[in-house]
Amino acid sequence: MPFATGTDGTQIFYKDWGSGQPVVFSHGWPLTADAWDPQLKLMADNGFRAVAHDRRGGGRSGQPWSGNDLDTYADDLAAVIDTLDLREVILVGHSTGGGEVTRYIGRHGSERVAKAVLLGAIPPLMLKTDANPEGLPIEVFDDIRKGVETDRSQFYKDLSAPFFGANRDNSTVTQGTRDQFWLWSMTVGIKGAYDCVKAFSETDLTEDLKKIDVPTLIVHGDDDQIVPIVASADKSSKLVKDATYKIYPGAPHGLSMVPGFAERFDADLLAFARG
Repeated sequence: MPFATGTDGTQIFYKDWGSGQPVVFSHGWPLTADAWDPQLKLMADNGFRAVAHDRRGGGRSGQPWSGNDLDTYADDLAAVIDTLDLREVILVGHSTGGGEVTRYIGRHGSERVAKAVLLGAIPPLMLKTDANPEGLPIEVFDDIRKGVETDRSQFYKDLSAPFFGANRDNSTVTQGTRDQFWLWSMTVGIKGAYDCVKAFSETDLTEDLKKIDVPTLIVHGDDDQIVPIVASADKSSKLVKDATYKIYPGAPHGLSMVPGFAERFDADLLAFARG
C-alpha cells in the first residue's frame, strides 16, 4: 500500500486515483479516507488526480501515541503532498479535515495550493469562550470523550444520527450510510480518537484563516448539529479574503453522503475545481 512518512516516522496511508490537477481530500473525525470515495471517483472521472489519506490514528495509517493534534495533522498532509510532489493542489477538507487544510496553509503556506474547499469545517473555533460565545461548552466535548472512552462502538452508532440528520423527520440518509460511519470509526484507535476531540474543539484557527490567500469555497448546512454554522462557517467566510460562501438549507453535517445534498455538493465542487 502507498504511504507517506510523517516527521515522527508515522506511516500515512493515501489513495491516489486518476491524473490531472490534484485534488487532495482531508476527512472528518472519526472517519477515514473512504468517506471521500464518491468524490474521489467523481474528480478522477472528470480529469483530476484525486488523493485522500487516512489521518494518523486510524484506518490504514499508523497509530502513534502522540502527534494527534492539528499541527501534526497539517504536517502529515504536507508529507503526502510533498511525497507525491503535488502542485496547483485543490485542498478539500470536511469538519476536522477543514481544520487540517486551514492549519496546513497557515503553517506551510500556499505555494503548492491553487484553491481550497471547507465543508462543514471546524474553523475558526468550536469551543465556547468569552471571545467566542457562539461556540459549544466544554461539557459537550467532555461527553464525546466519555463516549469514546467507555463504549465507542455504541457511541458511534448513536452519533451517526445527528451527524447525518437521521433524527430529522425529512431525513434521506440510509441505514447503510450510518452503518459505514460506524465501520470506519471503529478502525480508529481509541487514543487517536480521544486526543482528536481536543484538537478539533480547542484549536483556534482564526489567524490561519486570515493567511488563506487562494480562492476558497465554504459550504455548510444550516442544520449542522455537529459543527454549528454560527460558530464556524459564518465566521470563516468573513475571515478568508477570497471566499465564496454557500449555505445549504436543511443540510446536516455529513451532507456529502446524504442523498439530495450530496448531488448538490458534487456539482458545486466540480464547478469550483473547473472554474
